[in-house]
Amino acid sequence: MLYLYDKGPNGNCGFHCGRTLTHTFSFLRHQKKKFSRENPKSHLSLSFMKTLPSSLDLTFPDMATIPMDIVNDIFLRLPAKTLVRCRALSKPCYDLIDDPDFISSHLHRVLQTGDHLMILLRGALRIYSVDLDSLDSVYDVEHPMKRGGPTEVFGSCNGLIGLSNSPTDLAVFNPSTRQIHRLPPSSIDLPDGSSNRGYVFYGLGYDSVSDDYKVVRMVQFKRDSEDELGCTFPYEVKVFSLKKNSWKRIESASSSIQLLFYFYYHLLYRRGYGVLAGNSLHWVLPRRPGLIAFNLIVRFDLALEEFSIVRFPEAVANGNVDIQMDIGVLDGCLCLMCNYDQEYVDVWMMKEYNVRSSWTKAFTVQKPKSMKSIAYMRPLIYSKDRDKVLLEINNTKLVWFDLESKKMSTLRIKDCPSSYSAELVVSSLVLGCRGDLNNIKLREEQRAKEAEESKMMQNSRKRDDFLSKGFKLVL
Repeated sequence: MLYLYDKGPNGNCGFHCGRTLTHTFSFLRHQKKKFSRENPKSHLSLSFMKTLPSSLDLTFPDMATIPMDIVNDIFLRLPAKTLVRCRALSKPCYDLIDDPDFISSHLHRVLQTGDHLMILLRGALRIYSVDLDSLDSVYDVEHPMKRGGPTEVFGSCNGLIGLSNSPTDLAVFNPSTRQIHRLPPSSIDLPDGSSNRGYVFYGLGYDSVSDDYKVVRMVQFKRDSEDELGCTFPYEVKVFSLKKNSWKRIESASSSIQLLFYFYYHLLYRRGYGVLAGNSLHWVLPRRPGLIAFNLIVRFDLALEEFSIVRFPEAVANGNVDIQMDIGVLDGCLCLMCNYDQEYVDVWMMKEYNVRSSWTKAFTVQKPKSMKSIAYMRPLIYSKDRDKVLLEINNTKLVWFDLESKKMSTLRIKDCPSSYSAELVVSSLVLGCRGDLNNIKLREEQRAKEAEESKMMQNSRKRDDFLSKGFKLVL
């Protein structure tokens, strides 16, 4: 529900309730046309008006009479894609939407309400998106990293997604605003001539302590001459800071990270994409059957930039060692999925972060008769009434799982690819609307240079005018 500032019949100020976004667009259209009539020489872009749908003829007060706190309240309720277009309305709207405080408030509201959620579908070669509240159409996500081969998505955070074409060709991208920040290339330094690159693990997260977005890249090296079962392998860990726009090598790590590179550890379908919870990224390390090892989760603290271990629930750690395991995040909590013979899956949630005793079995999903197996399952989000949970199953379908009846209902997504991996993405303005952050500093420096040159030209004209008047010269 949207509330628009209006005046009643007696001239008193009040609120007009808009039931749909169409009312907001009508309001914006009316003010845009009125502004254009009263300011024929204005250079405001008209392209915004072409994007607005036809709607009712509503009469609204002059834009200048609307307090900015009311405009702010309206804009906070709109999705990021709409706000990008709203920047063309006026200079005050442009400044408001680009304001860091507004961007932060908009993100906070979206995270609190769960509004404007998108499901990102990673197909074989392309990336698609669909609105969770409206599954009518699937949209192709166009991005500058796109090329002939597939582009991997290694997680989402506050409306940003991580993109990778190769370990040295990475970016963070906002699909709502279509703004991208390409990470400066960081080479992979082989420890010696006999080594080659093995596996690469990624993670994207937000560090609330430093108010910074970070990308973690872990590379495992392999030596052809070594016995893969007999020893650990060399590794390299680097962390990218968006705020600093630079990479940092993690020179030392505890014994926990060394466990990650034992050959008998492997990661499941997430292919090494870190799971964000508790200001940390996580990778699951399920043991490989037939070898001696412990089930555990490796944690990378984004603030301290240190590794540590998160222990499994005692009931799981001391039980069947051949359980297939994966991790995810649900309702802001780290969760663990224990898959038993592809017949049923227990979902555990860590209610209090990094407190082992807080692990709680949330629910169990039994394989329905219509399904051959549950090879892979991951919870994504609770429904707003919290009676259901959205599950991704076998990389082929999304289902609502009723927590009481234990029944599944498949989401019918039109034009959906046959095989995909799903990721929830919120609609946010993170990264702003101004383009690649790599170029912002250059543009600001260019503007400062142009402003200085303009100032020098003005001073030169003043000096010439003074000379021409003082000495009666004809210039």
